Amino acid sequence: MESKAKSRTKRPSKAEQRAETIEQILDTAEYLFSRNGLYGVTLKDVAKRVGVHHTLLNYYFEDKKKLFDAVFARRAVVTSERRMKVLDDYERASGGKPTIEGALHAFLDTDLDLYIEGGEGWRNYGALSAQVANTPEWGAGMMDAHFDPVVLRLIGILKKALPEAAEEDIFWGYHFVTGALMLTLARTGRIDKLSQGLCRSDDYAAVKQRMARFMAAGFRDICEQRAKDGD
Repeated sequence: MESKAKSRTKRPSKAEQRAETIEQILDTAEYLFSRNGLYGVTLKDVAKRVGVHHTLLNYYFEDKKKLFDAVFARRAVVTSERRMKVLDDYERASGGKPTIEGALHAFLDTDLDLYIEGGEGWRNYGALSAQVANTPEWGAGMMDAHFDPVVLRLIGILKKALPEAAEEDIFWGYHFVTGALMLTLARTGRIDKLSQGLCRSDDYAAVKQRMARFMAAGFRDICEQRAKDGD
């Protein structure tokens, strides 16, 4: 009976085994890249941690940059599509009268939820994203390719929430928002030391409670001050 039961157990197909291996490679590379950057990791480093020969990585990925791009793209599409949907849903629900807070909550909270709920893999990706965003030579191009559509969707909603605001102020506001978000995702531990443990750089729930409201106040102040200066 036992041998019959074993024979009925479905073995993974070659395609399933291949997909599992690729996911393991991507997870491992993501971990290493998030800590050491593109130039601090070799294909041999990834292969050693996975427990395979480095030629297997060359079979799946032409070179290290191709592996890095695949690591980055894997989760970028998830967060971009999720935020785009929430922004669309929010704008429809607002009945043509969006607020700054509402738009920022849709954009920021949706992303932060992934890092709160997604485990260490998503947190590694967050740190990796912070590195990419702060690498002008090639990182800016990657951010543009993966995130411009959702960022411009947010900007469009903010323009409706602030119809009297100067367009440049809205773009500067987003610049400050994304800077704060990237610093949060980097998990440098600096706030932990400064606050003597009162705050933790990996406490995304605490960030979620505060960031959208804080940034909304900044948007509002900049735009109101501009209006006053123009009078």
